[in-house]
Formats: sequence, C-alpha cells, structure tokens
Amino acid sequence: MQLTEKHRQYWKKNLNITGILLAIWFFVTFVIGYFARDLNFTFFGWPFSFWVAAQGALIVYVLIIGFYARYMNRLDQEYGVAEEE
Repeated sequence: MQLTEKHRQYWKKNLNITGILLAIWFFVTFVIGYFARDLNFTFFGWPFSFWVAAQGALIVYVLIIGFYARYMNRLDQEYGVAEEE
C-alpha cells in the first residue's frame, strides 16, 4: 500500500506530538525528580521532593494522557480516520 501525502502528514503530526509528550514525561520523571531532592521546604505538610515524586508527577501523567487522547481525536477527524460511534 502506497502512503499518500495525507498519510505522511498525519503520521508526521502524530510522531511530533508523541515526541513532545515523551520529552515532557522524561523531564517530569527524571529532571524534576532529581533536582527536587535539593528543595528543602514543606508543601501541604510534606517535603516538596516527596510531593513532586508521589503526587505532582502522577498529575502530569494523567494530563499528558488526556491531552494526547483529545489531540488524536481531533487529528483523526481532521484526516478522516476517526472511528464511527
């Protein structure tokens, strides 16, 4: 099957958003978690580094998933590959 220019554009946009979201995931998981150890103040009664690792990262992960689902639904509709309900 030959890919049309429309297919290439669709996959390029898909790969771009996936790369951006993976970069955000990496930053939240490793960079913020690593440097949060040095932050010595309490946040809602817990050490800030604990809060970032236990709560903040999970919130960001859920936001990433929600954004990706919404973005891909719109992209699917734009390119005519949306699932019919």
